[in-house]
Amino acid sequence: MNESFSVFFLAAGLGERLRPITAHIPKPLLPILGKPLLQILLEKVFPLMPSKIGMNLHYKCQDITDWIINSRFSKEVVLFAENPILGTGGALKNAESFLSGNTFLVHNTDILSEIDLERLIDAHQSSGNLATLAIHNFRRFNNVLVDRRGYLKGIKRSLNDKTSSGKVVAFAGIAVYNPEFFEFLPNGASSVVEAWLAATAAGCRIGTLDISGSYWTDIGTPSSYAAAVIRTLRAEGETVYIHPTVKGCPHATIEGFVAIEEKSLLGKGITIKNCIILAGSSLKEDMSYENSLVGPDFVVPLDEREILGISPDDPMITIGTGGSNRKYFRMREGARSAVLVRFERDDPDFDRYISYTNFFRRYNIPVPALLGQDREKREALLEDLGDLSLYSWLKCRRPASEVELLYRKVIDIAVKIHNGLTEHLSDCALLQGRAFNYDHLRWETDYFIERFVKGLRVMVVNNASSLEEEFHRLAVRVDSYPKTVIHRDFQAQNIMMVDGMPWLIDYQGARIGPPAYDLASLLWDPYYPIEGIMKTRLLHYYTDAMKKNVKKGFDEDAFLTSLLPCRVQRHMQALGAYGFLSQVKGRRFFLKYVEEGLRLLKEDVSALEPEYPALYRLVKEL
Repeated sequence: MNESFSVFFLAAGLGERLRPITAHIPKPLLPILGKPLLQILLEKVFPLMPSKIGMNLHYKCQDITDWIINSRFSKEVVLFAENPILGTGGALKNAESFLSGNTFLVHNTDILSEIDLERLIDAHQSSGNLATLAIHNFRRFNNVLVDRRGYLKGIKRSLNDKTSSGKVVAFAGIAVYNPEFFEFLPNGASSVVEAWLAATAAGCRIGTLDISGSYWTDIGTPSSYAAAVIRTLRAEGETVYIHPTVKGCPHATIEGFVAIEEKSLLGKGITIKNCIILAGSSLKEDMSYENSLVGPDFVVPLDEREILGISPDDPMITIGTGGSNRKYFRMREGARSAVLVRFERDDPDFDRYISYTNFFRRYNIPVPALLGQDREKREALLEDLGDLSLYSWLKCRRPASEVELLYRKVIDIAVKIHNGLTEHLSDCALLQGRAFNYDHLRWETDYFIERFVKGLRVMVVNNASSLEEEFHRLAVRVDSYPKTVIHRDFQAQNIMMVDGMPWLIDYQGARIGPPAYDLASLLWDPYYPIEGIMKTRLLHYYTDAMKKNVKKGFDEDAFLTSLLPCRVQRHMQALGAYGFLSQVKGRRFFLKYVEEGLRLLKEDVSALEPEYPALYRLVKEL
């Protein structure tokens, strides 16, 4: 942007379509995972460095004023209170003296989008237009007529409006204006739309920029608000958001997509599925809340398919938020449900998935039952374990004793895999021949260098030959340790919670490898850091259980010796995956785990510095 510009937010609306929600909260302060919509918008425009920011207010004026005063934007935003309300045109006219110095961007505060505002401002400032409107094809709101060059021709007032032909699009609630636009705004209440038409009639150009394809939603109804919250959860790779101040969370059963805002109270024995719980709500004991928006004194029912963004005609609901190329769908028939897993055509994991599922279940490893398969379509139908992973279960603030007890149950599964399954390995030929050996270990370290060091961190590796030699020695070392069946990705996202008990998913990558790799994945997990004393107790729990269960004896000293090299190996694999998934697959939410993953790697590599000095120097620079 070559010119300075101002920003003006329209925040005076009554929010009538959102009642009863807006009886408690004005639209601009509706929370999206703990962050008010207004804060999201301010954080979006601040990096563009506007010269001034203004905002009009009317409905619940004091609530919004108090929020601004107590925010970090208190010295940046000038407020224009209106009484009576002045409409979209009157609001701008009322702020004419504030806005008249340069180009200004106007943004409705009930719009959440991924529109490139800088592109819109640049397009306007280089166009010679009096105004430039962000428009898109959004059938429900299409009423703006534009000609083939994108200039405004008129407005369709109704479906029967016979206004001259042209392309019909929707106004996105965001526009950029030149100060001369004020000439077409009368004093007092008015609509900005009438000013557009007056300017066009006077021969001025009202241009448009088509932003079709960019995510956009009007937070105008309970369903559109809930859909925006759920979409944000998905975009962040989450299914559950729980504000730290929420009370009673450990006593609730949580399924599907759930957001619980601050100072809410959850009664004992409640079930929550696909719900948004607004701040200050109290949910009664032993009640079930499903597909609902819950407030302090109301419950608004929601349509599940609408809030999940699923066509009414689609029999399947897409589920899952992880990094896999496989697609997961929930299929329902009456009260019953199952999960369809669809593999890519050339994915060899399909056969392993079928074989391992049967093998694991035969020896009482808690994995979903195989209900059917279609080898031609590369699909498997599985028992539905719900949506609550251990990772999401841990979102609730729970007593440390409860968390430790649950991790012990997970470790019990690890012991069954490392001991019981290994004893019967001859029953699963596909797994028996799949070793986690030197070649795979070297693949992991190469993955770390290419996808994380060079890819994500964009670093030049200066000591490549020394690193290669150290990676060789590390792989030889880890490959030399005693091997059992291991899950190989034994972390919180791959453990599902069903009636308070852990079950495993994503086990098609299982191999024959050092059991310490699984413990490293579980107890040194960037998804959920475990404090040191609990970690030590859990390790002792594992070694004690293995000593009791392994018939040929368990060498605790050998296991503990293998733990640190396996941790270093695992940390590098995880960081490589975060680099690949965020950059190549576009799943940027994996970046939030990089800081903890890197901290764990630095901590463990420091302990091995004398043996791996080149790796230590590299990691120190990351």
